[in-house]
Amino acid sequence: MKILGLTGSIGMGKSTAAGMLRRLGLPVHDADAAVHRLLAKGGAAVARVEAAFPGTVVAGAVDRAELGRRVFGDPAALRRLEAILHPLVREAERAFLKRCARRGAALAVLDIPLLFETGAERRCDAVAVVTAPAFLQAQRVLLRPGMSPARLAAIRARQMPDADKLRRADSVIPTGSGRLLALRRLVRAVTLVRNRPGRGQWPPPPRVYRSSLRRREPCAK
Repeated sequence: MKILGLTGSIGMGKSTAAGMLRRLGLPVHDADAAVHRLLAKGGAAVARVEAAFPGTVVAGAVDRAELGRRVFGDPAALRRLEAILHPLVREAERAFLKRCARRGAALAVLDIPLLFETGAERRCDAVAVVTAPAFLQAQRVLLRPGMSPARLAAIRARQMPDADKLRRADSVIPTGSGRLLALRRLVRAVTLVRNRPGRGQWPPPPRVYRSSLRRREPCAK
C-alpha cells in the first residue's frame, strides 16, 4: 500500500484538498481531527493534559481555548503538550493504516499539518503540499474566531516556511486559483504516487533482531 502525505501551512486550503481526495475515494487520516478526539470527553489525552496543565479540563473534556492560551507564546509548554499528543496521534495513524491495509486499499493519505517539521515525510511515498499566496492565507486565517495578526505570526514562525515546503514537495497543489485547478493537481499527485516505486512499505516488514543476524561459525572439522 502506498502512502501520500498531504501538508500545508495554516490557511493554505489543506482541509479543502483533503475533502477532494475523499471524494476521489481515497481514505484520509486527519491528524487535526485525531487531536480533537484525543482532547474530547473520554479521549486518551484528557487525563494527561489535565496533569500537565491543571484546570484545562471542563466537564470531562479539554477546553482547547484555555489550553491554547496556556501554550501560546510558551515554547516549553508547547513542547510538553506535543510530548503528550504526538505519540497518541501516531498511534491513531498506525491504526488507520492497518485498517486500510486490511481492506486492501492501494493508497492511503496522511493529512499532517506539521509533516516536514516532525519528519513524517519519511513515512510517505510522496508528499503533496497545498499552497496559496500569503495575502490570501492571512485573509482566510484572520476570519477564524480568536485569531489575530500576532497569533498568526506566531503560528507562521512555528511552521516551516511555505517556500521550503514547496522545494521539498513531490506535488504542489495551489488553492488560490480556483477549485478546478486544485482538483486537477490532486489527481496528478495521486497518479504520480500510484505509478512511482514505493519508498516505504505498509505493512512494515517484521523486525529483524540483531541476534538473528549473527554470522554462524563454520562447523568444526
